[in-house]
Amino acid sequence: MRGSGLRTRLLVAFALLVAVTAAIVAGGIYVQARDVILQQAQDAAVLKLTERLEASYPIPELPPSDATMDMIVSGLSDRDYTAMVVYGDRRVGRGISPSPELRERVRSGYVGWQRVIEGDRPVLIIGTGMSFTGPEDTVLQSGLEIYTQRSLQPEQNSIDQLATQAWLTGGLSLLFALVLAVLAARGVLRPVRELRQAARRLGEGELTTRLEVRGSDELAAVADTFNNTAAVLEYQVNELRRMEADARRFVADVSHELRTPLAAMTAVTDILDEEADRLPPDSAAAVRLVSQETQNLTRLVNDLMEITRFDSGAAALASDEVDVAEAVRATLRARGWVSSVEANLPSVTARVDTRRLDVIVANLVGNALRHGAPPVTVTLTAAGEWLTIEVTDRGPGLELTALPHVFDRFYKADSARARSEGSGLGLAIAWENARLHGGMLTAGNVEGGGAVFTLRLPR
Repeated sequence: MRGSGLRTRLLVAFALLVAVTAAIVAGGIYVQARDVILQQAQDAAVLKLTERLEASYPIPELPPSDATMDMIVSGLSDRDYTAMVVYGDRRVGRGISPSPELRERVRSGYVGWQRVIEGDRPVLIIGTGMSFTGPEDTVLQSGLEIYTQRSLQPEQNSIDQLATQAWLTGGLSLLFALVLAVLAARGVLRPVRELRQAARRLGEGELTTRLEVRGSDELAAVADTFNNTAAVLEYQVNELRRMEADARRFVADVSHELRTPLAAMTAVTDILDEEADRLPPDSAAAVRLVSQETQNLTRLVNDLMEITRFDSGAAALASDEVDVAEAVRATLRARGWVSSVEANLPSVTARVDTRRLDVIVANLVGNALRHGAPPVTVTLTAAGEWLTIEVTDRGPGLELTALPHVFDRFYKADSARARSEGSGLGLAIAWENARLHGGMLTAGNVEGGGAVFTLRLPR
């Protein structure tokens, strides 16, 4: 029954219990009743044989003549009984075949019996010897063996009826047990079914789901525990949502507020960059450092604002039917990477958001150029309803411990690289843009060294 439902297991358990109980009870009653019926028939036959033999005393002569033996047979025979008398090798009467064991018992002076099947009917054979009292009250055997036989068919009919009643009782008991099992299973499984449905709704995000507590049994305790757990979970999830919303709002507000001063700082650093060549070396180095850090800060603020759009669900696609190969080449040209990247870009048409595709490709190629080693290769393929863009390099590749975290926000594989040109959000933004397209972005290593980032998008 492994893998079957609880209802089925309950029904089978009830059915097995009642079937075994009915079989044991009915079988025991059947065996006892059969033994009683046969024993009564046997006792009645022995008593009747004894009474008729007493009427045959005294024996006129020993050894008996055929007439005497025939007289004894006639006195013992009637409509129900058949008799046979044996004296040595002489036998009067037919149709009785006692076994050697029964004859040996009769010759020893005991009353014996046996039940046998003749043809298709059961019969009872009873045998006894005739004795008489001799001098000094001694018991002497006459040598006569007396056998009677009667049919046990009436008793067999009664036993068959008893067996039929036992089977009928067992069948009715099984049917009654199945009805009880269905009712019991319904009563037991209804709270379990409600618990399953409530757990599913809770898992789907309906945190207000509660169960009605009925009674004070174990199932009621489970329902009460579920309600308490759901209440705690609702509170904690609401708190987490509130804190997450506060954090997103804080990041969005800070990023928004930084854009105005950063715009002013960028304008100032642009002017300072133009004058850097005419400044003393130390001042020129300081100007260039301030300009670079301003650019990094601007990029970080823009990335943070993009992340908050994803988190708030405000990010949306603006898809067009474009040549993906030409869009990738435009990304490489815009950043001056055409000479640094080996491109294998056959013409493939798909419906994508070119701005977001540009962000993905720029992040992947820029990451390969910064942290990998040449040659950096961009390969575009199409198969069926999907297109694939692979960006590979021949650098040291990604550490196995870093692979599960490559697309985490602010994650940097090299913990010693505390400062870098990147914000730590580029790959996370690329992954979000791939997901927004209904695609996927994965990272791995290639044989022989180097990292490979694979972008799959639906066409």
